[in-house]
Amino acid sequence: MSVRVSLGDRSYDIHIENGALDRAGELLAPYAARGRFIVVTDRNIVPNQLYRLETSLTTAGIASAVEVLPPGEATKSWKMLEKLTDALLNYGVERNDTIVALGGGVIGDLVGFAASILKRGCRFVQVPTTLLSQVDSSVGGKTAINSKAGKNLIGAFYQPSHVLIDPTTLDSLPPREVRAGYAEVIKYGLIDDAPFFQWCEANGGKLLAGDPDARTHAITASVAAKARIVGEDERETSGRRALLNLGHTFGHALEAETGFSDRLLHGEAVAAGMALAFRFSTAQGLCTAEEAARVTAHIAAAGLPATLHAAGIDASGAKLVSHMLHDKKMEGGRLPFLLARGIGQTFLEKNVDLSAVAAFLDSDRG
Repeated sequence: MSVRVSLGDRSYDIHIENGALDRAGELLAPYAARGRFIVVTDRNIVPNQLYRLETSLTTAGIASAVEVLPPGEATKSWKMLEKLTDALLNYGVERNDTIVALGGGVIGDLVGFAASILKRGCRFVQVPTTLLSQVDSSVGGKTAINSKAGKNLIGAFYQPSHVLIDPTTLDSLPPREVRAGYAEVIKYGLIDDAPFFQWCEANGGKLLAGDPDARTHAITASVAAKARIVGEDERETSGRRALLNLGHTFGHALEAETGFSDRLLHGEAVAAGMALAFRFSTAQGLCTAEEAARVTAHIAAAGLPATLHAAGIDASGAKLVSHMLHDKKMEGGRLPFLLARGIGQTFLEKNVDLSAVAAFLDSDRG
């Protein structure tokens, strides 16, 4: 099945199909300028997915060069961006060539940013292999690397030409990675689709257990929601797209506190961040305690951290807020927060008192 991201002359399709990676040569042939692709992936992807892609390309008569990078969040760095762009130039990349990002969110973010700056813009295709990247980061054109000051602070809005999603790539993922991706699935229900959150409560266990129908439904519903929001507000100018950041302001602070390491995966941080956002909304008199408890319960039932303690965080509220001050969404010294009046009723609040956030975090931690 296919979902369209409608952005005028930069519109593109998201193709979702079990086994699509084994048909990638056929499905991506229209983007094979000069009859070749340049594939960028990481070492964790090589054993299970790279062979499938290369075999498919060879069968379709498409040549490919491959650049393999280290796995992990540390790859989203100036150092690796320089390494990748130098490698792509050594391959003789031209602007009408297609760079294929095969991997999770780290590879997609890095490759997309490299494509946006190389020769002032090269074509790229996303082939996401993790649940998190399939339902979120591969769609919408946000590309970035991290800096010492924080996460995703250096980047560009740069849309892919196509997104190819094969849910069977999830079969080789560790359960922790699948759970981390599921956090972003939950997010779409919490933003503005209470019935989808109900679906998650009823079917999340099936998805995590590998049920193919549940996975396909969740991925399709998630990317359709994101495509709709991105089509309405590509660059977060109206505030509509900002809703996709639910849980991320809290979550990025938790990631910063853990050094953007495997101690806390991005999806795990977002899960805890969403639970914190709902409980903070309750503390602000916006959301009922029952709704916040329901969100916390489902996140915990999915095996994700729903509290600071479960996320391994023992820092003070003031220290966590200090991490937030580097958030790229800061405007005039104020940091917008995604809060909620209930499940499916998320909104952007630009006048949050950060001292109240710090006090809440201290109380929630205790």
